[in-house]
Amino acid sequence: MTDKNILLKAYASMCTSKRMAEIYDENKQICKYVHSTSRGHEAIQLAVGMQLEECDFVSPYYRDESILLGMGITPYELMLQLLTKKDDPFSGGRTYYGHPSLKRDGFPKIPHQSSATGMQAIPATGIAHGIQYLENAGLLKSDYKPVVVCSLGDGSVTEGEVSEAFQMAVLKMLPIIYLVQDNEWGISAYKDEMRAMDAYEFAAGFKGLKRIRIDGSDFNESYVKFGDMLNFVRTKRKPVLIHASVSLLGHHTSGVRKEWYRHDLDEHVKGDPVLKLRSLLLKQNVTEDELIEIENNSVIIAEESFSKAVAAEDPDPETLTLHEFSPTPVTEESGARVPEGREPLMMVDSALHAVREILEKHPEAILYGQDVGKRLGGVFREAATLAQRFGDSRVFNTPIQEAYIVGSTAGMSAAGVRPIVEIQFADYAWAGINQLVVELSKSCYLTMGKYPVSCVIRIPCGAYGAGGPYHSDCIESSLLPVRGIKIAFPSNAADMKGLIKSAFYDPNPVIMFEHKGLYWSKVPGTEAAKCPEPSEDYIIPFGKGRIFQYADKGKINSGESLTVITYGMGVHWALNASKNYPGSVEIVDLRTLNPIDEEMMYESVKRHGKCIVLTEEKVLNSFAESLAGRISKNCFQYLDAPVEVIGSVNMPAVPLNSGLEAVMLPGVKKVSDAIENVLGY
Repeated sequence: MTDKNILLKAYASMCTSKRMAEIYDENKQICKYVHSTSRGHEAIQLAVGMQLEECDFVSPYYRDESILLGMGITPYELMLQLLTKKDDPFSGGRTYYGHPSLKRDGFPKIPHQSSATGMQAIPATGIAHGIQYLENAGLLKSDYKPVVVCSLGDGSVTEGEVSEAFQMAVLKMLPIIYLVQDNEWGISAYKDEMRAMDAYEFAAGFKGLKRIRIDGSDFNESYVKFGDMLNFVRTKRKPVLIHASVSLLGHHTSGVRKEWYRHDLDEHVKGDPVLKLRSLLLKQNVTEDELIEIENNSVIIAEESFSKAVAAEDPDPETLTLHEFSPTPVTEESGARVPEGREPLMMVDSALHAVREILEKHPEAILYGQDVGKRLGGVFREAATLAQRFGDSRVFNTPIQEAYIVGSTAGMSAAGVRPIVEIQFADYAWAGINQLVVELSKSCYLTMGKYPVSCVIRIPCGAYGAGGPYHSDCIESSLLPVRGIKIAFPSNAADMKGLIKSAFYDPNPVIMFEHKGLYWSKVPGTEAAKCPEPSEDYIIPFGKGRIFQYADKGKINSGESLTVITYGMGVHWALNASKNYPGSVEIVDLRTLNPIDEEMMYESVKRHGKCIVLTEEKVLNSFAESLAGRISKNCFQYLDAPVEVIGSVNMPAVPLNSGLEAVMLPGVKKVSDAIENVLGY
């Protein structure tokens, strides 16, 4: 039997939680933001929250307020979030009730996780993956053995991303507990409608995942069994799944009320954890008067906290734009771009050397993705020799799991690891976009800067040599509207190295688009992508473009010049096309697309009065069209002609046939014709 003092503490928290839920229901006009409570789930949740240590991590889901109460978060703090108040300690009024993020001395750490059910499984597993790496590398800063708890509803286990998380947990034997709370409902969908088996049965397919069932409405059983599993993971460093059966006594959320669809409320009331624990305490010789005193005190705490939270200040509107990004230490270009005595090298080697130097200097850095391990070293040989040099724990293959590759970086970063990952082709990035947009991009903003995601996501892209569909696309326009991520697209070896270094030191998520047609300069006319390798300390700040080619002053003064705003392969198309118009073409290489060097772009347009925006993407609704719109607005009085946009033909995919591929892409001839047209020759 659990110690009576622990039982009494749990009962007080249960009573407080119960009264909080009642207050929210009684004050619907005040509690106007959608919220969910833990009614029916309190026993297992308190059993978890009360036993976690400061070294641990927890990823709760939106119904887990009692985990937070068990950890020591006060009702007042929870209510500040409920009412989106200025002093909400998690997000400053930016996100939903029960969506915490915490980095506070004496408490387990809670990184950001979304309310998209099941999506937290991958970042949480990434935390465990990062802890394992740091532990094995001797980089943990204490003697404690951290454990990660990932909390899920049973319905969310049907998500494919949860399976990716389970797969990696057993493949790597990670120190994580998946706590699955099964109340038999997924909003209004009953268990028979949404699953062929429960999470315990499903988990049997993941060899090495220890499983147990718990009556999650029984606090004593929950406390003892969860404690056993916590100790198991803390000592054995292996994953566990706990399936806890619970009642759903509250609404799904305040926006989907139980009376609209529930047929089993009377049955669920029999599993009320509050009544069960009260009965147990009476059997443990706690008097009725003692219980009534606890209940009354809990009511007072909840009601006083609510009154105080209602009176608290709302957020200052000026805080809206804070914390999109965490400040980067890289603000100026530094180091030698062209050291003496160095021969030109290819972009792929420049990238390889940059990552090697990072791994040599920073033991917290790791590299992973599909086929980057020692057997192949990347399908483009962009990671060749790295696994041999640094070992399988730092450079390793993953399964075909783009969602895990991307989403795990959020957890890795929270644990203190600095991941560099690779998506094999841009066309395959879509499976990871869910994690990128919902988890990574919002983490810094919604945690008020507590958990920026420091990661570099390398994505080879672009068409050449009949790569065909699924291996040739450029997708920057799809990602640039997403706030909270930075994007680079280098055109040459020197910028590749300087930007990879900058991306690594940036505390925010960075995507490096790397045109595979420039890797080896095998495409005719791309010799300028080769550069002497910059020094090891060479670094380029994001948001700083480069004039790749200047026009002659005489041509500018006579009105016979234009500027081409471009990046990536577009730089080389423009460079080769410009040979037909000596001195007339300036080429602005943006280098990074978010942030972008608008000052350089506008100054160049004003200098020439004529502009072409060049991209490899399909033009319609593209980033290039967006740039043209911005240029037209900000440089209107300086323009002598409409801004021209050149890109690929607006087709769904790049054809495999090399002739059709050539017709689809802009190419030197099309760019040359456009220059001639804009110059009026």
